[in-house]
Amino acid sequence: MEGVTGEILSDRQKYDFKRSLEEIQNLKGRGTELISVYVPPGKQISDVAAYLREEFSQSSNIKSQGTRKNVQGAIQSILARLKYFKAPPANGVIFFVGEISTTGDQTRMVQYVLEPPDPISTFLYRCDSDFYLEPLLGMLVDKKVYGLVVVDRSEATIGILRGKRISVVRNFDSLVPSKHRMGGQSAQRFERLIEIAANEYYKKVSDIMTEAFLNIEGLQGILIGGPGPSKEFFLKEGYLHHELEKKVIDTFDIGYTDEYGLKELVEKAKDKLYDLDLMREKRFFLRFMEEIRKSEAGLSVYGEDQIRHAVTIGAVDVLLVSEGLRKRRVTVECPGCGIIERTIDKSPEGATMPCPKCGTVGTVTKDIDLVDDLFEQAELMGTKVELISPESEEGEMLLKAFGGIAGLLRFAIGA
Repeated sequence: MEGVTGEILSDRQKYDFKRSLEEIQNLKGRGTELISVYVPPGKQISDVAAYLREEFSQSSNIKSQGTRKNVQGAIQSILARLKYFKAPPANGVIFFVGEISTTGDQTRMVQYVLEPPDPISTFLYRCDSDFYLEPLLGMLVDKKVYGLVVVDRSEATIGILRGKRISVVRNFDSLVPSKHRMGGQSAQRFERLIEIAANEYYKKVSDIMTEAFLNIEGLQGILIGGPGPSKEFFLKEGYLHHELEKKVIDTFDIGYTDEYGLKELVEKAKDKLYDLDLMREKRFFLRFMEEIRKSEAGLSVYGEDQIRHAVTIGAVDVLLVSEGLRKRRVTVECPGCGIIERTIDKSPEGATMPCPKCGTVGTVTKDIDLVDDLFEQAELMGTKVELISPESEEGEMLLKAFGGIAGLLRFAIGA
């Protein structure tokens, strides 16, 4: 995480930060011996070191010899790492260090040093059976939020578009009668009852929108859609809270008022949301699919080996990589085969593993997250990497149908 100093995080830094938090969340200690230290940007490193030395002294009172040894070892590790800092980075720095449980009664030391995407506000020291992550979990949530509403006289669905994810807040039927066969005064009375029911329904839609959107941080705008005139009626008749009314971007004709309608609404509003991450992902993936469909000389490539070859010769313009990839790229030095590189599902246990080619035990000389490896290879050739969320339809297809990796080419290459 070096280089994250108050500037906007790159896609790779965001990915690495997310992956680190994902890994740390799953770590557990046998006792209260996992140490989390949050150092805010204005804190003196000497003060932090003095505090840790005091904690080291206090830990000598821990009754369990094993816990005492592990706590003191973790504190010593953090003190050693603090020596590399003259001052905290612009957003501060966080240390997660301790002995985690492995198989049986075995433990192993883990050490993470993270520079967060947002500034840390206060100094914190915590020793527990897991690492303290609560202040960090919301830091990578996309700050740009859009309110979504699809409505007609029979149904409404209210949702939120945050970054690349559409979530449903509420879906409900109106219960407004649609037809009647009465005549005369009965017809007029029934019409009045229908309008009263519709009025109450639109008020309910407005109340739920107010509750969901009014105080939401980072609300950029509201999109309203539906298959008929109800959306315009709802907007023009003043049902919406005056502060939310100012946030309405536009209304859109769509065919559905359920959860699918929210997705259709976002798709219809793509010109209004051009720079949104989700829209950018869709554009790249649709380009890729268009190139695949071409009978010959299409500017697309998929399959990890084919993509690596295309990147190596400088043919890949944009590399599409799924954030859902959970694989490792390892380099093994085999006595018989030499240097062998392979993609595997998880890290080898220890510094050796069977050679992927001949089975002889070889030495693991490199073990890296596959996404990080692809970033490294792309950067060498000036290839842009676009991370694709697995939560969108396009992202799900990229992960399941194409193994999570695809490429848009600068020029056509041979088979």
